[in-house]
Amino acid sequence: MQGTVENRPGVGDIVPLTRRRLLLIAGAGLVGVVLPAPARATPDAMAEAVKRLIGDRVVTPGRITLTIPPVVETGNLVPVTVAVESRMTAGDRVRAIHLVDDGNPAPDIASYRFGPAAGKAEISGRVRLLLSQTVLVLAEMDDGSVWSAAAEVTVAFGACAYM
Repeated sequence: MQGTVENRPGVGDIVPLTRRRLLLIAGAGLVGVVLPAPARATPDAMAEAVKRLIGDRVVTPGRITLTIPPVVETGNLVPVTVAVESRMTAGDRVRAIHLVDDGNPAPDIASYRFGPAAGKAEISGRVRLLLSQTVLVLAEMDDGSVWSAAAEVTVAFGACAYM
């Protein structure tokens, strides 16, 4: 079949825009989109959060039991339990428990306040973690002292990645 011209567009020819071509172009465009890196608190932001919560008081390690898994598959619902050794009587009462981290967009996770009628200084719940990070717990006591505990958590797939 010499002398026949193939039915293909050549250079400079106008190619009709079909639904298939449109979807192909749109798909190729999505592949080229670069997602922004997830925001993450800096060590300075964490230090500022701690200072905002407890001021210039000295932090002493101890008196806190922090239970959190060291490795989690997803950071969406990470179980955490915090218990502070305290008789919860005048002079030995926990006023507040603060959870802070260095991996989420904002370093403050949560703060819990305890009144005089609280019989136990313990909290339990689930938190969202973006990346592998350090979770820091601070306990403010009635006498003005501050106690702490920390744990490293490795997160395989983060939550709140694009907030």
